[in-house]
Amino acid sequence: MADFNLQVPRQAATLRLLVENKLRSAIAAGHFKPGQRLIERELCEQIGVGRTSIREALRQLEAEGLVTTIPHRGPEVSSITYDEARQLYQVRALLEGFAGRAFAENGSEDDIAELGEAVEHFAAAAADSNDRSALIEAKSHFYAVLMDGAGNMFVKQMLTLLHNRITLLRVTSMTQPGRLSGSVAELGEIYDAIRARDGERACAACQRHIETAAQVALTVLKASDKQASPRR
Repeated sequence: MADFNLQVPRQAATLRLLVENKLRSAIAAGHFKPGQRLIERELCEQIGVGRTSIREALRQLEAEGLVTTIPHRGPEVSSITYDEARQLYQVRALLEGFAGRAFAENGSEDDIAELGEAVEHFAAAAADSNDRSALIEAKSHFYAVLMDGAGNMFVKQMLTLLHNRITLLRVTSMTQPGRLSGSVAELGEIYDAIRARDGERACAACQRHIETAAQVALTVLKASDKQASPRR
């Protein structure tokens, strides 16, 4: 029986992941706006890679809900409706509340220390609010540590999908007046509850954080819909 070659081209896979991350970050930071076409030729020139890498990255982002392919038009940045956002935040509040409780009750001391560092990192990024990419990266890191500390891979998978969709709104909500300082305080409350091993308080703090973020984001979405409606 002939040997089966199981080796994969590591460099190509690494390049694809780099392109995915670059495009994901650009969408999260608002560089590419909802509804904006993502033209392969232009992306190749901007990122400096071939069309194969761009197409593979776009397929992955489409699976995450960040990109939508429109017939006879091609891929574009996904838009999110008011009702979709409301439902996403409702489910996210439930899951992150569970994650906060599980972290407080089961997370290791090393996990808790890492969460504290993530809060400090986000606070530092918030102090320089002009750097949107740093803000998104710091907030995403906090959530990644929170999900890992909860120790439930299924909750992590579901929250990752929700976070990818809500990424489209995160910069908009975080940059509203007063929201950044509020977000820093809320993450601090989550950390304090987890450090105290208070599962109920951690759950409530996580849910309160998501509910506040939802209120801000939904208000912005509703205002945007009203502004766009006369042009329809």
